[in-house]
Amino acid sequence: MVAYKSSIEYAQEQDENDPLRAYREKFHIPVINGIETVYFTGNSLGLQPKSVKNYLDEELEAWKNWGVEGHFEAKRPWFSYHEFLTDKIARVVGAKPIEVVVTHSLTTNLHLMMVSFYQPKGERYKIICEKKAFPSDQYALESQARFHGYDPSDAIIEVGPRPGEHLIHEEDIVRAIEEAGDSLAMVMIGGVNYYSGQLFDMKRITEAGHKVGAYVGFDLAHAAGNVKLELHAWGVDFAAWCSYKYLNSSPGGVSGMFVHERHANNKELPRFSGWWGHDKDTRFLMEPGFNPMPGAEGWQLSNAPVLGMAAHLASLDLFDEVGMDALIEKRRKLTDYLEFVIEAISERNKDRCEFEIITPKEQERRGAQLSILSHGMGKTLFDAITKEGVIADWREPNVIRIAPVPLYNSFEDVYRFGTILEKAIQA
Repeated sequence: MVAYKSSIEYAQEQDENDPLRAYREKFHIPVINGIETVYFTGNSLGLQPKSVKNYLDEELEAWKNWGVEGHFEAKRPWFSYHEFLTDKIARVVGAKPIEVVVTHSLTTNLHLMMVSFYQPKGERYKIICEKKAFPSDQYALESQARFHGYDPSDAIIEVGPRPGEHLIHEEDIVRAIEEAGDSLAMVMIGGVNYYSGQLFDMKRITEAGHKVGAYVGFDLAHAAGNVKLELHAWGVDFAAWCSYKYLNSSPGGVSGMFVHERHANNKELPRFSGWWGHDKDTRFLMEPGFNPMPGAEGWQLSNAPVLGMAAHLASLDLFDEVGMDALIEKRRKLTDYLEFVIEAISERNKDRCEFEIITPKEQERRGAQLSILSHGMGKTLFDAITKEGVIADWREPNVIRIAPVPLYNSFEDVYRFGTILEKAIQA
């Protein structure tokens, strides 16, 4: 067991021995009211890589110099710009290149996936999702059920924590899948729950769904760039994720889609079609009759949003340099140290305020985020640490979400957070 210490010397020593310490200098750390922030909100919006400006400037210069000819004459031709992202994002999510594409936005991509993989028919129309899924997922699922003529309260089965608990037992998800049986059309769950930070066993859930004949997909908004993903090996049917959280790729940035290789050439899958998903060798003939490209590219609608993709490419180049294994190793160390600091402060100040970390303690069941229930002090405590330079995240009714991101957060950040938190409690 690691002997952690609540001291600046210990934190700085860990940073000195961190093989990824130089990457912090590759990001802009916000300075607010003259204070360099402790930025623990990469689970909401990742920080800007300093290289983004150069990547964007290249495309702005190409647009200035070439106009529409930039589609073919730019350094990175816009016609095929998404292809510069494909191999890199495939490595992040554990996929084959044919299985991924970057385009559109997250909820758009989830809807496009569900057009293909939610196919209710007869008695098979049920959907399983986790209770307290991100609201956008809830709204998307409700609208899909209504679109097909079903009442969401009947069609959607939510699996939640047991009474008095904060986390979902995976055996309860599997049991719900088995009980739904032939009535189940689709499982669609957030790979990491946005509220609790719980990481689900996606392989187990996928196998259970397939066993009863359902399609299985995941919203990976809080998982991509954060946890180890093996989408191809797990046999997941579909997935989508945003790029602006752990992938640091601009506010509201482009989204990724995964479609398993076994569906790559299935032209019979229903889908909403668009020009950019059409066979690129005949795309400019402008003829009727949609002929989808093989794999995930066949779900594209419109041509590449180049500026958003340029920001994404800048970040993915950093991910490619570091690799997910190294990121996860540091993430585990940072999160463990943060857990130690929070629990030590809670013990010292339990007469005023006690903290309950509702995120799983096991590393294989969580990512970078720790969700903290604050007993005794609530929003006033959050507001107090914000004033002192901690950028965290508040979720009703009483949870502070903290996410130290391995690419740019440090052990000293964790120590500083602890000192600010304790000072706020005592004040």
